[in-house]
Amino acid sequence: MDMKKFLKVALGTSLFILDQSERAKKSMRKRVGDRIDDLRDFGQDGYQVAADRVGKMADTIRGYDDHRALWNVIRFASGLGVGIGVGLLVAPANGEETRTKVAEKAQEFAGNVRQRFGSSDLRATGTGD
Repeated sequence: MDMKKFLKVALGTSLFILDQSERAKKSMRKRVGDRIDDLRDFGQDGYQVAADRVGKMADTIRGYDDHRALWNVIRFASGLGVGIGVGLLVAPANGEETRTKVAEKAQEFAGNVRQRFGSSDLRATGTGD
């Protein structure tokens, strides 16, 4: 093989490799840039989720819970139950007398409610005529 031909082939091959390396570099830059964008988006999403969770936790600690009314009802019912239980335990009368008095008071309360809201002037339609 002639030295001139060898140099032409070597030069052509090196130009081809340089050209391919430029294309590869551009392709690699694009892929790396896309990966960095994906990682940035992933990081931002993770930060947003964490910030939302911390905010909800802080609101719960401060008492700004979304279900505050439900918790108030549960607290009231619990307090009412504990109060009735303690009242029955420290009542001066025996169990049968206490149950009888509680039943009489419940019937009296129901009668008052019926009397107050069960007026003959009111119809089922709620028009009052």
